[in-house]
Amino acid sequence: MAKSKASLSEAIERDLRLDFFRGLGLWMIFLDHIPDDVVAWLTLRNYGFSDAAEFFVFISGYLAGYIYGPIVRAGNLLAAAKRLLMRAWQMYVAHILLFLAFTAQIARAARKFDNPMYKDEFNVANFLAHPDELIWQALTLRYKPVDLDVLPLYIVLVATAPLMLWAMVRRPNLTLAGSVILYIGAHIFDWNLASYPPGTHWYFNPFAWQLMFVFAAWCSTGGAARIWFLIQSRAAMVIAIAWIAFAFLIVMTWHNAFLESLVPKWMIKLIYPIDKTDLDMLRFTHFLALALLVARYIPRHWGPLTSRWLRPVVLCGQHSLPNFCLGVFLSFGVHYILVQYPGGIWKQIVLSIAGMAIMTAMAWILDRAEKVPNLFVDVREAEASEATTMKPELA
Repeated sequence: MAKSKASLSEAIERDLRLDFFRGLGLWMIFLDHIPDDVVAWLTLRNYGFSDAAEFFVFISGYLAGYIYGPIVRAGNLLAAAKRLLMRAWQMYVAHILLFLAFTAQIARAARKFDNPMYKDEFNVANFLAHPDELIWQALTLRYKPVDLDVLPLYIVLVATAPLMLWAMVRRPNLTLAGSVILYIGAHIFDWNLASYPPGTHWYFNPFAWQLMFVFAAWCSTGGAARIWFLIQSRAAMVIAIAWIAFAFLIVMTWHNAFLESLVPKWMIKLIYPIDKTDLDMLRFTHFLALALLVARYIPRHWGPLTSRWLRPVVLCGQHSLPNFCLGVFLSFGVHYILVQYPGGIWKQIVLSIAGMAIMTAMAWILDRAEKVPNLFVDVREAEASEATTMKPELA
């Protein structure tokens, strides 16, 4: 029994690489949500097909398998399902609270500056005009303002994770094959969840994006170990680097007319559109190429991950849900400040750094709060211990 407990504890040991890249993704999402921000040129989407969305979905799926896979394998499916459904509920509550705060923030800015552009730009005009009808659409995740699309995807993926993990620990390869079939079916038959207004669909199609989530869970429940020889092969490294370089060159053509003219027309027809809604395979494979290089060259106990220089990013990644919500809120704040009070590139840089600093400060506060002793629990345990020692005396 002691051996099984030790192995389970080892299986769920924290991997700081996941926290680091999740924190990096949070910063990128914050910057990418600020229109025309010069600092956003540092984010991944400007240099390849994938962006922070792939980061988050992959890490979420990897952690689901990494943490709960051993629990399900040990026969505690109900315990894992309870934790995962509670996590999905927490994300749902966070999404609704963020929705209310976000729409109130936009409505206040539109009214204060007498600028209806904000309501139209962020898709909240209908909600402010008909809140009685659209509040129900928001509660059922059908209506979502701009920048609030990704949390509903996580909610669906995490809520369905218990069933996926139950199948994964029994037939991992068949489960992954089923995910691939579902992905192909979504593309062939246009499967997606309905959104609001009628006739629209979710921006992140869960029938397509589940492939990234399930593949990540497959990797963390033993799949990566089975293909480790392939990850470490020279051929895989060469292909990954070549694909990343190709994606970089294609993306550069979006910003330079001369480079665009060099791309053959047959290639343009072949690769476009690079669809984010249905997780285009170009995006998926580009992320896998990046992940392969990370797996090869950044080991689990990589020294810099514990350094004070990377500590802010790691801290943000360890408190991803509150920091995601804060980042969305701050991104609009920076946006309307830059629109109403233009100040050039230096103002964009200062406000962007300030936003990331605020996110880091909140992560630090949350981290410190977690380390404060729970006095209520300590008192209750002391009372229980005292009652136990008094029983023989009373007898």
